[in-house]
Amino acid sequence: MASYESFAKVYDELMDNVPYDTWTEHLIRDLKEYDITDGLICELGCGTGNVTTRLSKAGYDMIGVDDAEEMLSVAREKQDSEQILYLQQDMRSFELYGTVRAVVSICDCMNYLLEEEDLLKTFQLVNNYLDPDGIFIFDFNTIYKYKEVMGDTVIAENREDCSFIWENYYDVEEEINEYDLTIFVQTQEDLFQRFTETHLQRGYTLEQMQEILQKAGLVFLKAIDVDTQGEVTEQTERICIIAREHGKRKEA
Repeated sequence: MASYESFAKVYDELMDNVPYDTWTEHLIRDLKEYDITDGLICELGCGTGNVTTRLSKAGYDMIGVDDAEEMLSVAREKQDSEQILYLQQDMRSFELYGTVRAVVSICDCMNYLLEEEDLLKTFQLVNNYLDPDGIFIFDFNTIYKYKEVMGDTVIAENREDCSFIWENYYDVEEEINEYDLTIFVQTQEDLFQRFTETHLQRGYTLEQMQEILQKAGLVFLKAIDVDTQGEVTEQTERICIIAREHGKRKEA
């Protein structure tokens, strides 16, 4: 699970094309659909806190969970008046002090869980820490995206203070997407430091996610194509799933 160690230093600069504002608007819309307009929310895989901070400014009490201390350090530096609790934890074994109204996770964090058993563990913990009838919202990249859109490609980008080379490979049999990052960060006027990282992600189908949610005790509510905000199709690249906590009402 450990990733983003050196990438954390320039993550926000190199990810400035990610539509965090739009994604947060969609999250708030979906939360309000289930009458969650305030209260405690946990974000799994919060990274440098881009969505966590936006949800906090929207009036939610936020907990951010990530296993990369370097990313959390950047997130903490961003805090102004927001009261956000950041926890360095692996989402496969995360622990909270109590239950929350919702758990959210975006930017394909779930794809970093390479085994279905790890997804099951995470989903079971989500169900455990949700309030009765609490809501779980997460997204993931599809096999179609990894195989047909990303495939075996090389992406390079040069910025004033940093640059990167992204070498992408997709293993069809294992359904594992690997990308090797080479990052150059300017440390002095004419000196750049080189970092390398390897990231592994697994593609999943909607049907696989639905089955694992059911095994974890959660109730699947709906799936949305993140890019079109419409129905999921065979060409959908990123899917958002909304699920509900199950079990606590019966126990009460």
